This record gives sequence, C-alpha cells and structure tokens, in this order.
Amino acid sequence: MVKILNYLWRFWLLILAFVLTIVFGVPVYILSFNKKHYKYAYRFIRFWCYGMFYGMGLRYELINLTDKKVDPGRQYVVISNHTSIMDIMLPCILFPNHPLCYVGKKELVKIPIFGTIYKRICVMVDRGSARSRADVYRRCAEKMEEGNSIVLFPEGGVPDDTSILLDEFKDGAFTLSTKHQSPIAVYTFVGLKEIFPFDNSKGRPGKVKVYFNDIMEPSASQKDMKTAAFNEIKKTLLERSI
Repeated sequence: MVKILNYLWRFWLLILAFVLTIVFGVPVYILSFNKKHYKYAYRFIRFWCYGMFYGMGLRYELINLTDKKVDPGRQYVVISNHTSIMDIMLPCILFPNHPLCYVGKKELVKIPIFGTIYKRICVMVDRGSARSRADVYRRCAEKMEEGNSIVLFPEGGVPDDTSILLDEFKDGAFTLSTKHQSPIAVYTFVGLKEIFPFDNSKGRPGKVKVYFNDIMEPSASQKDMKTAAFNEIKKTLLERSI
C-alpha cells in the first residue's frame, strides 16, 4: 500500500511539473531571448521552484551556522551537497534577489518542453567532452558579468551508491571562484535523501533542513578551498542528519 501511494505521489510530480512548466515556462522562454530581461525571467523561475517544492508537500527550515550575510551587490558561486532532484529548487528559493544560473548536464535538454527552457537559462556541460567542460568557465564568467550568481553541485551528480554520504568534489566551483574572484556560498541540505530520493517507490512529504555553512572568499589555493568546503558539508551531514 505504501509503495502504491509513493507511485501516485510521484505521478503527481509529473502532472505538477507539466502544468507549472507550461504556466511559468512561456514567460521564461520569451524573456530569456534578451539577456537584460533575465532578472524578470528569474521571477517566474522562482515561482516554478516554489510550486514544485511546496506542491510536493515539502517545506524547509533555514539554519545559519555563520554570522556572514549574502551581499546583494555581489555574485556568488553557490554550492551544496546533491542527493535529490529537489536540491535544484532550493537555491532559487533561498536567493530571491540574486538571479541564479545553474551548471547542468546537457542530457536534460532532451526533456520535452522543459528542455527548451532549460537550455536558455543554464550553462550546459557535456561531461564526456573535455572541451565542453573547459568552456564552462568562459560561459559562467559571461553569466556573472550579466549579474547572475552560479549554482554548482561539486559532487558532479548523485552517487549511484546511496551509502555514500558525500562524494568527492570536482574542481569546477573552486576554479571558477579563484579565476573570477567570486565568493563561494556553502550550504548543506539535510533530509532530502530520505524524503525525496531517486527511488520512485520511496519518499514522503516533510521538512528539509538547510544549513548555511559559510561564505568563503576566493583563495589562491583551489585545493584548500575544496578541502575546506568538503569538510564543512560532511561535518554538517554527520552531526545533523535526520
């Protein structure tokens, strides 16, 4: 019975995604033709994220582990752990005044309707192409010059092995930070792995805890930044997992 309810809940996700993508996707598509209008398109992207997140019966609690504040006048590289498709919604909800641009895998372009909008608002990367991975830095720099912050999940994807608490970080976010002197906003999402896993037969509505760990200023040592961010997120997951 529980599995049946879970499948029905996931089917509701498909209906919700279709409806919200039609309603909010059209203005996003139109506004995204002009780079100057992306800040307006971002409002509709946030509405979509709110609708997806709360429409699935999810909610969140923000817990600050630092006294540092996000400066509305700066562009950030936003990072967090990655365990669920709902991780994608949270940064947009958390950053109302910072238009965000995601770095995402090219394969998502194939999704009907969504893919058309996705390729206009994201920096796409073909993980199998070294040239594509290298070009990400240039395209992200362009987005930041337009006033956008960048969202990256440094694990590079969700590990197939669900027992892995936090996978090894890739260099991308830290290279971008040091190259363009942009601070890194570090977050830890706790609960989505259990509440909304990739296994369609599992999950439930519930509350996610979002920990704001730190704002890391760019450093000459990318390795030190990567190690510090990894350790901070892993420590939070070990100490505060539900």
